[in-house]
Amino acid sequence: MKVRVGVNGYGTIGKRVAWAVTLQPDMELVGIVKTKPNWETLSAVKRGLRIYTLKENMREFHARGIEIHGTIEDLLNSVDVMVDATPGDVGATYKKLYESFSRKAVFQGGEEPEVAEVSFNALVNYGEALGKNYVRVVSCNTTGLLRIIHAISRLGRIKRVRGFIARRAADLKEIKKGPIEGIILDPSKPPSHHALDVNTVIKDLDIITYAVVVPTTLAHVHTLQFMLERAVSHDEVLDALANTPRILLVDGGLLKSTAELRELARDLGRPQGDIYENVVWSDSVLVRGDEVMLTYAVHQEAIVVPENIDAIRAITRLKERAEDSIKITDETLGIKRWL
Repeated sequence: MKVRVGVNGYGTIGKRVAWAVTLQPDMELVGIVKTKPNWETLSAVKRGLRIYTLKENMREFHARGIEIHGTIEDLLNSVDVMVDATPGDVGATYKKLYESFSRKAVFQGGEEPEVAEVSFNALVNYGEALGKNYVRVVSCNTTGLLRIIHAISRLGRIKRVRGFIARRAADLKEIKKGPIEGIILDPSKPPSHHALDVNTVIKDLDIITYAVVVPTTLAHVHTLQFMLERAVSHDEVLDALANTPRILLVDGGLLKSTAELRELARDLGRPQGDIYENVVWSDSVLVRGDEVMLTYAVHQEAIVVPENIDAIRAITRLKERAEDSIKITDETLGIKRWL
């Protein structure tokens, strides 16, 4: 029996999650919700997806010759889980609707933690989400942080984490956002919200992050410093990273930039050049006794896609163990097999 999934919102994240759902052997994509007939709707039409909308918007779709299969309420009647990929803070407004239909939902990191019972990362707290009605997949940056923290924690207790994040200014399609020039403090007073979001998943971790916004659309870059309870070796750190799912080590002598990473992903057949993994520059790993530093890239458009798939399995109890869900998700998306 497959879990029936709907996706509310078909933008940057929603369209990627919808595609990923279609690849899963234990899931069925019933349909997607769009509120306006824009170019992303054309993408859904060309892919043969069933489109639903709000009752008051149906006429606008019909005027453009776009077939609508019903309202969002009709879709909710036909699914087990709704993935809410609407813009930040919009998802919370739909929660009452999901509740009225007794439907489980997966929210995104743009929502406040209070929208869900659990803030979710597959590697860190899959078990906490089992059987829950509402989970929140944390943001792209927080997802990246949690994966690396999880990998380093395999070496022993982490005493503290300090991080610096260079955030991309906008996604490729976001033509009204910037900056075009300049680097902006985000926020001007630390810590940045990324550390606070990590603490919604790992409550007792001592972590502080700073962030700036830089004029690029390609990816975020993080530099982290760990203080551990014991001294470790360089090889131990590389092994921990290499043997953690969804972390990919690359040679900085071959790949120096996020531009080259994205171009290579496109060249090697990744859909839209998507990179689901944390890409760690192995050359950046510095180990001095109990101190570890490293730098990695986070593709903001794609990194949370596998987490959404695992969140669906957790709340529906399709898989009881994180490693079982992660294995299926990673195999279907080709994670760590493209490079």
